[in-house]
Amino acid sequence: MDFGRLVTAMATPFQRDGSLDEAGLKILVDHLISTGTTALLACGTTGESPTLSHAEKLRVFELTLRAADGRVPVIAGTGGNNTADSVALSREAQALGVQGLLLVSPYYNRPTQDGLYAHFRTVAEAVDLPVMLYNIPSRTGVNIEVETLLRLAEVPNITSVKEASGNFSQILRLAAEKPDDLILYSGDDKFTLPMMAVGGYGVVSVASHVVGAEMRRMMDAFVEGDVATARDWANRLLPIFDALFLVTSPAPLKAALSLLGLPGGGLRLPLVDAPERVVDVLRRELTRLGKLS
Repeated sequence: MDFGRLVTAMATPFQRDGSLDEAGLKILVDHLISTGTTALLACGTTGESPTLSHAEKLRVFELTLRAADGRVPVIAGTGGNNTADSVALSREAQALGVQGLLLVSPYYNRPTQDGLYAHFRTVAEAVDLPVMLYNIPSRTGVNIEVETLLRLAEVPNITSVKEASGNFSQILRLAAEKPDDLILYSGDDKFTLPMMAVGGYGVVSVASHVVGAEMRRMMDAFVEGDVATARDWANRLLPIFDALFLVTSPAPLKAALSLLGLPGGGLRLPLVDAPERVVDVLRRELTRLGKLS
């Protein structure tokens, strides 16, 4: 399964009372597909997965599949820090018809590298879907080392890695040593182009909610050999990439969606709305990029 180069880690829209905004989710999916998203990731960190119940996650998977209607693949975020629960949710997501799974590193319990290997392998072998691993030590407290990723690449349905460690020594090593059939995605928008330059394939993006078409132009230019144009796009987009992470994501993203009149709603505690100073930066950057007048 080719998820394409621009996978969007989709926000979960909420209504004023904090419940799922099911109509808004459909609008958001249509917007993302129309602006260049090649696959949708439902219930990742950007989708506030830690505050979604098991039943809500299944509902989001179902709604996303229905809204996508076969136009792009849907990847379900089913990872967690309880292996048995991850297996159960992964199997249920597969039964709903998702086309892939994202498994984040177990957080808080900080497993050893052998524990990480056993966890990921156990979940992957419980399903018949392509699996993307997600390495984000700043959120989970544990790094998936290159050696562990290379071992996991031998599991047939572990097909890609979302690498968000920010450690370019590790990224360079992984890009150099990984097998050709292990697809490397940037997990950070601003590192998309540098990672593609060393063998990355694309990005699992937050910014694509607001600048998806522009990101596609950047990546397409690079693939076509027009490095100068790709660099110009990367430089132009860097301020919005940074603005979307001025405080804990997805608070700035939901503020940006609100500014653009797109569904997002508020956040579930313990996250709170972005402060006005961040909203002001987002408003300025969206105006600069021609998204607001």
